[in-house]
Amino acid sequence: MTTGTTAATAATAAATPVAGLDEAYLAFWREYHLCTLTTLRPDGSPHVVAVGATFDPETGLARVITNRHSRKARNVRAAGEAGARVAICQLEGRRWATLEGIAVLRDDPASVADAERRYAERYRVPTPNPDRVVIEVRVTRTLGRG
Repeated sequence: MTTGTTAATAATAAATPVAGLDEAYLAFWREYHLCTLTTLRPDGSPHVVAVGATFDPETGLARVITNRHSRKARNVRAAGEAGARVAICQLEGRRWATLEGIAVLRDDPASVADAERRYAERYRVPTPNPDRVVIEVRVTRTLGRG
């Protein structure tokens, strides 16, 4: 596994493919692993929770589905249109991978359905939830160790 950095910056609104990641890193993100999502509370302290996450290197987007009333969703929403700085990490033994980026909250039906489909491919079909939203992360940096 190698580390890489995307061409995306905090000022870039569009999704950008993530270049320079080796196949072992990408395969690790397709395997079944629980992750942690770190967001910042309004007071600046970190909020770290276990989540299921998906990563699409072609678009440079990672996604976490959650309830719109969850603390993580509220933390991202509080950051406003500029988005919230977040990190998603997974590990297994000595292997680990982190995606850092700018998160926004999506609640439109198309975004939620797409994120649910991706989640089902990696984990399982999620239970129906009318309050579901998507934390969508535009990845700006990748880290990892194989």
